[in-house]
Amino acid sequence: MAKAKTVFFCSECGHESSKWLGQCPACKSWNTFVEEKQSVTKKGGAKPRRASASPMNMSEVSIKSEERIPTGIGELDRVLGGGIVTGSLSLVGGDPGIGKSTLLLQVCRNLVNAKRKVLYVSGEESAHQIKMRAERIGAFEDELLLFCETILEEILEGIRKVRPEFVVIDSIQTMFSEELTAAAGSVSQVREVTAQMMRIAKEENIAVFIVGHVTKEGVVAGPRTLEHMVDTVLYFEGEREAAYRILRGVKNRFGSTNEIGVFEMCADGLTEVENPSKMMLNGRPVDASGSVVVCSLEGTRPILIEIQALISPTSFQMPRRTAVGIDYNRVNLLMAVLEKRVGLQLGGCDAYVNLAGGMRLGEPAIDLGIILAIASSYKNIPLPEDTIIFGEVGLVGEVRRVSQGDQRIKEAEKLGFKTCILPKANVDSLKIRTNMRLLGVANVREALDCI
Repeated sequence: MAKAKTVFFCSECGHESSKWLGQCPACKSWNTFVEEKQSVTKKGGAKPRRASASPMNMSEVSIKSEERIPTGIGELDRVLGGGIVTGSLSLVGGDPGIGKSTLLLQVCRNLVNAKRKVLYVSGEESAHQIKMRAERIGAFEDELLLFCETILEEILEGIRKVRPEFVVIDSIQTMFSEELTAAAGSVSQVREVTAQMMRIAKEENIAVFIVGHVTKEGVVAGPRTLEHMVDTVLYFEGEREAAYRILRGVKNRFGSTNEIGVFEMCADGLTEVENPSKMMLNGRPVDASGSVVVCSLEGTRPILIEIQALISPTSFQMPRRTAVGIDYNRVNLLMAVLEKRVGLQLGGCDAYVNLAGGMRLGEPAIDLGIILAIASSYKNIPLPEDTIIFGEVGLVGEVRRVSQGDQRIKEAEKLGFKTCILPKANVDSLKIRTNMRLLGVANVREALDCI
């Protein structure tokens, strides 16, 4: 019997150490090392060695056209870069219950209806439960292959026997290899299962999607351990109680990582939101101070979204600062700019800044919108409801040019906005004709004069 060996893994990046460390030397995270006991058992003697491959010249490598499989879901195809690449390994991560399994089951339905062979491997649900959920999202014109198994070796054997074009592993935390004594869901098990799935995806030219759960506590074997191994990493954002979900590409070897997909959770599954700007502005208040509309660019798609700010005198010795959907430190920085460069006395006020719709944005182009929302609430003066704002703000109060200004203006004009407050540099470099009233500003003081 092999002797058990104690090792320590970083739950954030998977770095291995022979002893416990306070800070991970790889990702610099604190208190993320967990202890695991490992012992590898040999079954049936030594494994047969594979035939060794010899190096080859790059000129000998033939490049075929990149074959992509359309999923039938436009928002998912946008994030993937045009569809599923054959032979790729993709990870779909997110909080439990956010809709990962529902989305992949809808993809399976579309691929099965397109006469493609699909295998759905589940370690969390029985075949009866999967069929109940499948009947809620729509009809399957052909049969979907189900395999309820958690042993890696059995799953690989089933894949080689069936030879599907598309495989879903739900979820990676429930799968384990019998060759490792570590528990299912541990770092070593998750890495071994992912490595074997990557090998079979490349060898058999099968597109594989694996589901990984992420918790707010950052539990062991989270998908962050796997990001370096897979080809594509997709994350679901949003609260389980909210209706809207954001699918964001964090890593993509076959496309852009800036694209997002917007979905709405309905009774019959996830529904695409083809016009997120219209959805985000639905129910916007009229003639309310502290409410502005900004234009942010996510990949190639401009999104119009409402920023709300509430500034009120504090009842405490230290004023409160709260930011939802926006970087907290960025809000503090912009409030300091308003105090220093414009003279607004915000030191004795509580500040609450919220991004409506449940989204998270980090683009600097929304800086000017945050500035004007705070100033509007502080002065209790509403901005005209047909005004759109974008621009980056620096520490000395200057308003800097942002990219794709023409595209942002076209999207705002299409949704009926009449006035745009934007950096003066963007007005000077405008290449399109527009009927909108453009107010170019060079600094924060000029922008506040527009209120």
